[in-house]
Amino acid sequence: MEGQLSDQQREENGGAEVKEQISAGGSIHGFESLHRLLEANLKPQIFQEVSRLLVGLNCGRPLERLALPEPAASLSTKHDFDLQAFCFHADKELLRQPRIVRVGLIQNSIALPTTAHFADQKKAIMQKVKPIIDAAGASGVNVLCLQEAWMMPFAFCTREKRWCEFAEPIDGESTQFLQDLARKYNMVIVNPILERDVNHGEIMWNTAVIIGNHGNIIGIHRKNHIPRVGDFNESTYYMEGNTGHPVFETAYGKIAVNICYGRHHSLNWLAFGLNGAEIVFNPSATVGELSEPMWPIESRNAAIANSYFVGSINRVGTEVFPNPFTSGDGKPQHSDFGHFYGSSHFSAPDASCTPSLSRYRDGLMISDMDLNLCRQIKDKWGFRMTARYELYAAMLSEYLKRDFSPQVIVDPMLHKRP
Repeated sequence: MEGQLSDQQREENGGAEVKEQISAGGSIHGFESLHRLLEANLKPQIFQEVSRLLVGLNCGRPLERLALPEPAASLSTKHDFDLQAFCFHADKELLRQPRIVRVGLIQNSIALPTTAHFADQKKAIMQKVKPIIDAAGASGVNVLCLQEAWMMPFAFCTREKRWCEFAEPIDGESTQFLQDLARKYNMVIVNPILERDVNHGEIMWNTAVIIGNHGNIIGIHRKNHIPRVGDFNESTYYMEGNTGHPVFETAYGKIAVNICYGRHHSLNWLAFGLNGAEIVFNPSATVGELSEPMWPIESRNAAIANSYFVGSINRVGTEVFPNPFTSGDGKPQHSDFGHFYGSSHFSAPDASCTPSLSRYRDGLMISDMDLNLCRQIKDKWGFRMTARYELYAAMLSEYLKRDFSPQVIVDPMLHKRP
């Protein structure tokens, strides 16, 4: 009938409405995050219950906010970055003292257009991130992680090789920049870079360099899983990693790095846990249309299933490149990846998590976490004790054989005629 919309029209209009509600600037109806939208629009008692369902309870209580020193707040105001801080508790034990570590996550947008000189772009990003690191240092952060390939635009959508110029050796410019800050603040820093392997034909990897609190390089981890979806054309630039699932024992605990796309692979998370990780960072670069519904779920599930803390970091902003590109998905050529929606947060092994940082502003998320909670949750749920690793190992061993046949039991009546 005239005046009525078809299902397809309603679907298209609904999609347009959602895109309008999430503006080009990245806000949701003018709010920086879902949590802030709900807090501003729900009655306090209703919001408290909704918050319990969304972010859980830590040791049976709502997650506590953490007071930070005034210099950190001043830096946040002066440089316009989102600053949030929370505290994950553990139950008091009789034979172990609390093992409280202060951990930070940094999300940021690029600082100059992608058409600017590459040296200027890198320098501007470092200048932009420095006050955020200073705020982390002023707050007494012990371990800090930056976002994936933080020292460059995420240009891997373009398939243009000129962006390889941003690659650097493990001890290159960004590592040296962060080593000075690690020494200054007695801080462990995870530095995710585009690595140029100067000892092996100058091939490239997506790598996290672990810098110790004395400014030393503890080790590296290279991204295990490379996406082949949408505009994520990363296999044009680097290979799957060859470092396994290392856990780095630092002055502040055992940490690991599950870079970006690895969060979609549950066995990747498992391997870091089997190697004894207490905190696993997931430095990422991902866009709203593709992954945002998955973002608050995957890392939280990993923290629960593996009884460790997870720090999830995503960059912010929309990065426009000089030459339009396509990705073989039938969509018209375009010049940007889409909106990187930030929303960095922490997840704990007891299923609690922090609210997210802004969807569109730079930010620093800080959390105190008592690492005793990891073992307490292992004791409570017994996931390691009840797992059947021998069954999984046998299955995977069979699956890798060329003559593998799936274990499917067919109903004998399925193909019989009546």
